[in-house]
Amino acid sequence: MESLNLFLLIGTGLMFTGLLLGSLSARFGVPSLLIFLVVGMVAGEDGLGGIEFDDFSTAYVIGNIALAVILLDGGLRTRLSTFKLGLRPALSLATLGVAISAALVGAFTTWLIGVDWRVGLLLGGIIGSTDAAAVFSVIKGAGVTLNERVASTLEIESGLNDPMAIFITLMLVGLLVDPDAEWGIGMLVTLLQQFGLGALLGLLLGAVISEVLLRVRSNEGLHALLLCSGGAMVFAITNLVGGSGFLAVYLTGLVAGNRRGGTGDNVLKAMDSMAWLAQSGMFLILGLLVTPSRLTENLPWALAVAAFLMLLARQVKRKGSK
Repeated sequence: MESLNLFLLIGTGLMFTGLLLGSLSARFGVPSLLIFLVVGMVAGEDGLGGIEFDDFSTAYVIGNIALAVILLDGGLRTRLSTFKLGLRPALSLATLGVAISAALVGAFTTWLIGVDWRVGLLLGGIIGSTDAAAVFSVIKGAGVTLNERVASTLEIESGLNDPMAIFITLMLVGLLVDPDAEWGIGMLVTLLQQFGLGALLGLLLGAVISEVLLRVRSNEGLHALLLCSGGAMVFAITNLVGGSGFLAVYLTGLVAGNRRGGTGDNVLKAMDSMAWLAQSGMFLILGLLVTPSRLTENLPWALAVAAFLMLLARQVKRKGSK
């Protein structure tokens, strides 16, 4: 019982600290997700907390669930007219743009560090796509009103780019594990399957879930929980059949949020709380996984790659995918 209470105290204490500092960070223009990441690092094995956490499997599960909730919440808030407005540029950025960004970062990393070109491209594929949690959080807390098309394009692209990033990552991992393996049409089929099944199941199951929720009489808190659990089911089903669960759950939210007038304000407020819980928990876990003492080993290379990604690769990605 004591160990359970200690675990509960540590977990809730970290969450409370992160939320408190996150609420204050907006005054200084610091992204709240960075605060959660730092809180996790401070609580980790090299920090004041001294917590040793290296359970990557648990972190992977928590991260996937969190992203599913965040994308569902983003889809609920996207109006269909706005989605149509930003779909074309977002789709281009999420496919050709991610490939361009990954290739540029891969080439730069190979030249700078001297690693195998496949390792360089793998790094480019991993960091070439934008993170949905960060994009949605920054847009919400930016403190400025973005152009409708720009905001929509950013949100949609962050929800659509996972299939391309997964495709590039799996291809490069396959080449590293078995350099003599043939790849071509099979990889292309995987990419089309990710996009196709993700879009199909997201729209189809989203319509089913929204119809069920419209016929169920429940209070708004329970309605939000039903919506959230239904979205998680869509995410899991799509992943099980080989599609992109992230794309599917975003489209599920889009369908549910726009069907017959969409969801009420109180439901959206409840979903907003769930999304905050998801993204804060995810970044706290990621912070705990970081060992700050090991960051200095390759810090100059990491900063150089990050600067190249932000200042050049992203710009070429934007222009090249127009």
